[in-house]
Amino acid sequence: MIYRDLQSKLVEFSTKFPVITVTGPRQSGKSTLLRATFPEYKYVSLETPDDRLFAESDPKGFLATYPDKTIIDEAQRVPALFSYLQTHIDLTGKEGMYMLAGSHNFLLMQSIGQSLAGRTAILKLLPFSHREMSKGNILQEPVEKEIFFGGYPRIYDKDISPSFYYSSYIQTYLERDIRLLKNIGNLNNFVRFIKLCAARIGQLLNLSSLANECSIAVSTANEWLSVLEASYICYRLSPDFNNFNKRLVKTPKLYFYDTGLACSLLNISAYEQLDTHFLRGGLFENLVINEFVKQAYNDGLQPDITFWRDSTGNEIDLIQYQGGARRAYEIKSSRTFSKDFFKGLTRWSNLSVSTKDDNFVIYTGDKEYKTSSGTVVPWRDIDGVTETIGS
Repeated sequence: MIYRDLQSKLVEFSTKFPVITVTGPRQSGKSTLLRATFPEYKYVSLETPDDRLFAESDPKGFLATYPDKTIIDEAQRVPALFSYLQTHIDLTGKEGMYMLAGSHNFLLMQSIGQSLAGRTAILKLLPFSHREMSKGNILQEPVEKEIFFGGYPRIYDKDISPSFYYSSYIQTYLERDIRLLKNIGNLNNFVRFIKLCAARIGQLLNLSSLANECSIAVSTANEWLSVLEASYICYRLSPDFNNFNKRLVKTPKLYFYDTGLACSLLNISAYEQLDTHFLRGGLFENLVINEFVKQAYNDGLQPDITFWRDSTGNEIDLIQYQGGARRAYEIKSSRTFSKDFFKGLTRWSNLSVSTKDDNFVIYTGDKEYKTSSGTVVPWRDIDGVTETIGS
């Protein structure tokens, strides 16, 4: 098993909360991580019809059968169980009683908010990070291969072709998960919507355009996008609102939690195609931004990242905040260093009164450069810059 960076937080919080909740995309490794971290715990999955029926029809009997030290997988499948869990853990008053896992963030958080607020630590596990794959000796090179393979554990564990894995993943997602989250009548139209979202990676989100291309209402497009976010398919990166005397763009950008899945939706069937693909730059940008998201979640934090763009088109791909500290990053898919990399960062520094120590460029080349305008970091070494500021 590849070591997961979230494991240390799991162990720490198991001594402080009666319940630990781990959410994240389906097949990101939640159950594997929990069972490996807590081997002495019983395991029950509410995906299994018999166990789900037991929990639904006799929740008191279910908790009598599993009174302590139990991993409950896909816990959101039985929302009524959470009220009984609340009463049980309040009466028992112990830490580390239950580990809950679920792949539907909206359904799981809804149940937790109603019954377990203040009683559970909430952690998120995404597919393998660059750091985890590097430490586990499964990092794909060149960078196009890392983008194409993505980070889902089963691809590496079972040596599955990414093209086959992700097409099956999408089909399973549509047939099982979507019906739990939203009653979508025309699945073909929904697939088209997901593919159109993938074609907009790294771009300002235009819901009207998406709706028009799918022949749906803007309100429907917004609902469908919320479904994709709730099931960890994609996410919106918010714009920065520090205006620094400039009028700013207020529209978010769209990214996918896994670039391998995005490649499949874009009908990319081999990593070599990325060399000339129109979205090569956007997919590399997505890969890098995902590392900041994963690092924050693995530290038990919410990502505090934005992008900055003013009305004249000046833009910074990523701004990272932590406390009073702030760093700016430009993300370039070029393999060759150019002094032009720092044009936007230099303008940003002048407006925000930051220094070159706060400015970074991440590119696909091999060498690191310390320049008078900031630091140029190769993609292989992004671990060193994605760490939480001050950690």
